[in-house]
Amino acid sequence: MTIELHTLPNGFRIVTENMPGLKSASVGVWIMAGGRHERLEQNGIAHFLEHMAFKGTKTRTALQIAEEIEDVGGYINAYTSRDVTAYYARVLEEDVPLGLDIIADILTNPLFDPAEIEVERGVILQEIGQTYDTPDDIVFDWLQEAAYPDQPLGRTILGPPERVSAFTRADLAGFVSEHYGPGQMILAAAGAIDHDAIVRQAERLFGHLSPVIAPAAPVPARFGGGERREIKALEQVHFTLAFEAPDYRDPAIFTAQVYSTALGGGMSSRLFQEIRENRGLCYSIFAQTGAYDDAGLTTIYAGTSGEQIEELALITIDEMRRAADDMSEAEVARARAQMKAGLLMGLESPSSRAERLARMLQIWNRIPSIEETIAKIDAVATRDVRDFAGQTATAGAALAVYGPAEKTPTLSALRERLVA
Repeated sequence: MTIELHTLPNGFRIVTENMPGLKSASVGVWIMAGGRHERLEQNGIAHFLEHMAFKGTKTRTALQIAEEIEDVGGYINAYTSRDVTAYYARVLEEDVPLGLDIIADILTNPLFDPAEIEVERGVILQEIGQTYDTPDDIVFDWLQEAAYPDQPLGRTILGPPERVSAFTRADLAGFVSEHYGPGQMILAAAGAIDHDAIVRQAERLFGHLSPVIAPAAPVPARFGGGERREIKALEQVHFTLAFEAPDYRDPAIFTAQVYSTALGGGMSSRLFQEIRENRGLCYSIFAQTGAYDDAGLTTIYAGTSGEQIEELALITIDEMRRAADDMSEAEVARARAQMKAGLLMGLESPSSRAERLARMLQIWNRIPSIEETIAKIDAVATRDVRDFAGQTATAGAALAVYGPAEKTPTLSALRERLVA
């Protein structure tokens, strides 16, 4: 497999990876404009723009966008995260030019028809309402807010209903002119692709874009911590706990990820075995570590009854404390194997490959080899994991619970138990 890079004179970056033997490809544009790039009054606008991308351009109606991609059996979609907004398509080899043309059209020729804005506003408000009716979704928004209070990284990606209800066509166009410059874009493609052909087409489709004044850097993350407790008559308490972790450029991020995998990353993990298998306190429980440019979080989630939440929370802390003392070589080796297998299996998909290309170029301005990443995972030793587990006792922490949560221990009580 061959990774190739090219940058147009206006700063637009192109990265591709040919995957021999495939008959399909994934192609997309990742824009460095997500939820954390919004000002307070803009909260939710990056996601609103993602929705509007498919509502018509100066050359295609919304129906034509859908029909053209589906006429060839393709698939087109988008997502908004706190770091980026991505627009991508999965198509057969011969239809890569069509997929890229449609993506370029929705990015460079948006119509922002007022009638369509109102229709999509209603769709997004319904999406927000659905999130509030999905406890294991909304509780993570509240956890993020508790971890990073009063700052962009802590705000919901969807935005509050009152702001979504007020966005105008000028607001949408203004965010595009501020953040959708060629220097903020990465075109990534993987699968059955021809790098030179994609570069030539990208020159035609994006080469005319003028660079924009570099937007202000996102507000640096400041871990705050604290707790949010929402009492509601649900069947379960949705329990989330977060601890400050390394950012994604910190070499310790691999230690943090091995730790969270061993703690709660699979059926053999400590939390799953002790809390679900041995005690039957929950159906779902897991731990994971995620990272941003300047911050990271190790998070734990579980759902249980209001009568059992105290026991579950306390055992979770006990398992975290115990990991600092007796995390075994076998557990660490298993966690490393899970991480490597997940990475390699995921990269058998052209969509995952394209995603990785864009993300690595965003983070490092280069594409680290798979072997380099695996070597960093393999370098994590048991002593490193135990030390990291011990550091959680003094790391910043946040708690969010939703449901019949009256018996949930406070964050301060959990912290005291962790250091006991």
